[in-house]
Amino acid sequence: MPANHQALTRLRLQRKLKVTDGTALIISNVIGVGIFTTPAVIAKLVPHPGAMLLLWVAGGLLSLAGAFTYAELARLCPEAGGEYNYLSHAFGPLAGFLSGWVSLIAGFSGAVAANAVALMGYLGPYLPKQISTSPLAIIPLGLARISISRQSLLASAIILLFALIHLLGLGPGKLVQRALAAFVLGAIAVFVVAGFYFGRGSWSHFHASGATFRTRDWLLALIPVMFTYSGWNAAAYVSEEMHDSERSVGTALALGTSIVVLVYLALNTLYVLAISMPEMGASINVAAVAMQRLVGAGGNYLVPVLVIALLGAISAMTIAGPRVYFAMARDGVFLPVFARINPRFHTPDLAILLQAACSVGLVLLGSFEQILIYTGFAITLSVGATATALYVIRRRRKVHGPTLAMLAIPGTFAAVSFLMVANAIYNAPRLSLFGLALIAAGVPVFLFSRRRLARTSS
Repeated sequence: MPANHQALTRLRLQRKLKVTDGTALIISNVIGVGIFTTPAVIAKLVPHPGAMLLLWVAGGLLSLAGAFTYAELARLCPEAGGEYNYLSHAFGPLAGFLSGWVSLIAGFSGAVAANAVALMGYLGPYLPKQISTSPLAIIPLGLARISISRQSLLASAIILLFALIHLLGLGPGKLVQRALAAFVLGAIAVFVVAGFYFGRGSWSHFHASGATFRTRDWLLALIPVMFTYSGWNAAAYVSEEMHDSERSVGTALALGTSIVVLVYLALNTLYVLAISMPEMGASINVAAVAMQRLVGAGGNYLVPVLVIALLGAISAMTIAGPRVYFAMARDGVFLPVFARINPRFHTPDLAILLQAACSVGLVLLGSFEQILIYTGFAITLSVGATATALYVIRRRRKVHGPTLAMLAIPGTFAAVSFLMVANAIYNAPRLSLFGLALIAAGVPVFLFSRRRLARTSS
């Protein structure tokens, strides 16, 4: 392992990913359980079909604005790491590190844990004994405790399985990712086509029928919409491994995000066709109810789709997240050991194992939900700050010819992100303080890593 900063900065990941791989990464990272359940929450807030569909259009446009912004950032800063990379270039290593720290404790590790446990929930009715939540052992750890059950063991095993797959090289990893994304898109396409052409829905559901809502409710509903769109930036994390990254990353971001927007609009239009807005607001699993109404089948068809979608999300985050910690370690703001590249498989193996260990730990502690709640606003803040970083980097590098779109789109995206953060802090100040404390806990890690690198380089 290199012992000084110059040796670390010479480490580079191999370029083995194409636009197809970046697009599959985005599709798998975005399309999950949310689109099958979130519309119920939105229908309660905005019980007007046209206004609800407009929300999904607005969320799609904001996601495309983010994709446009990240595409330009990837062109200017093609290294691995996503937000960490861009914020470090614009605002310094500490800003970048704190973004990466949030990714480690919540953005990726916590999300992987949440998806793995959600997967157990869908498989539980079919394998009740094998996925029992009854504790096999409880290990007290002071303020917390580790609860070992068949469910937590199987969820942990799935996390470790994907870590192993992606540790063994981009070759098998990208094939798995493509297959999972293709299955989900294919299954949704069958659902949409069957629903529109053979379904027993009613176009009368698209009439407002006197439904009213407040502008505040519409803006509030935009938050779960954007949460359902989250993950559109996945290709930026692997930009260093994309062929012709200055162009291909932007293409993958635009293509992947556009596909997701079209899928979401098609599904939500189908939901309205199948059930009325009041019924949608009262449905826990909107997709299952809509399918039952349209073609006489529901949960039995959707379970394999949801299972594959969750597996795809776990796989995508196992690819993307470790590239952040690898980049942090390579730049000397995180423990240098995580900058290791496996000499045989050419993957950041220790960074992959680090995220897997954090995710397994959160599963066993049962604390991933709290972590995600506490730091949710910080993830949005990081993305919004990244949009402003584009202005800083362009000015420092004296990039000429700013178009109106280049000036307006990142600014609009950043402004909406900051408004969502302000809303979260205003409505949940105590949770936000906990989140800030978790983020601040990364500062000693940053200082320790910098001091250690300084000692080994001297």
